[in-house]
Amino acid sequence: MPEFAPLKNDLILRAARGEKVERPPVWVMRQAGRYLPQYHVVKAGNDFFTCCRNPELASAITIQPIDHYDGYLDAAIIFSDILVIPQAMGMKVEILDKIGPHFPDPLREPSELETKLTKEVDVLKDLDWAFKSITETRLKLNGRVPLLGFCGAPWTLMVYMIEGGGTKLFRYAKTWLYTHPEASHELLSRITDVAVEFLAQQVVAGAQMLQVFESSAGELGPKEFKEFSLPYLRIISSRFRKRLLELGITEHVPLTIFAKGAWYALDWLADSGYDVVSLDWLYDPKEAMKVANGRVVLQGNLDPGTIYGSKEVITKKTEEMITDFGGGKQGYIVNLGHGTHPFFDPENLGWFLKEVHRVGSA
Repeated sequence: MPEFAPLKNDLILRAARGEKVERPPVWVMRQAGRYLPQYHVVKAGNDFFTCCRNPELASAITIQPIDHYDGYLDAAIIFSDILVIPQAMGMKVEILDKIGPHFPDPLREPSELETKLTKEVDVLKDLDWAFKSITETRLKLNGRVPLLGFCGAPWTLMVYMIEGGGTKLFRYAKTWLYTHPEASHELLSRITDVAVEFLAQQVVAGAQMLQVFESSAGELGPKEFKEFSLPYLRIISSRFRKRLLELGITEHVPLTIFAKGAWYALDWLADSGYDVVSLDWLYDPKEAMKVANGRVVLQGNLDPGTIYGSKEVITKKTEEMITDFGGGKQGYIVNLGHGTHPFFDPENLGWFLKEVHRVGSA
């Protein structure tokens, strides 16, 4: 591991450990990207994955919001994508303009687990560019804020690998769950193995906190979530800790789980080995605080659509949120309930960040 500058702002790490803090830290999911005009300048005609795989471009894009909102963001999150794990497993993934992720040859039959996926994934080799991007970004940040890494969760990645892209019906993925449950568990297990190593190696490369995105959690009912998602999330959290020790890393690296739409699962997630549970905007903060009962730090959960509102509305909703989460001086990290939209007015997002500082410091 290279020599990194000492942190000037460790607020989010202290909050993630459950310590009392002077104000709630704030970052936003998908904070590096299309809503910022300078992103399009740096991207300059390159496709999405070219930017991800180029450490110079990825680090520049990651740091853009840190510069743009200088002093108002408490973390950077590496510019990458959850679908790099399927790529490492041997699947081709494209990002199509105005369509999104596309798998030209998705998994459709259980027999294809042996014909379309790499038998032994070499995470260090196949995702080498991701680790280089993290190291370069950490060096360039020079201690300004911590750098977050992330990965997709097994069920969410399984959906993409089987559906071939985004979906509203989940036809093929649900067919697997209810027709091929054994093959589904095999695929989920294989994704989990890669995710554990990918997360651990991100820490080796310089990531200081990590988030696991179970973005399709809400498509599972409670029983299905307990069968096809929760066990693998728990395996990730426990094996990740063990893997860090094997790699000689003894410091506690905070781990966050974001299970979008799984409103019924907070009690389970609070006992699943994660330090932080990130909430979408469907949760009532007061009720979430009662359920969590201090077992984990909560993160969230402003409706991203609020950023389309007036400054007065953004102020009102921000005040309500921080108040309902207990004021934010312990056990809370401010975030949106999902990622930024490409149509956001950067000034409105900046107003939200400033209001978080004002309200949270009171």
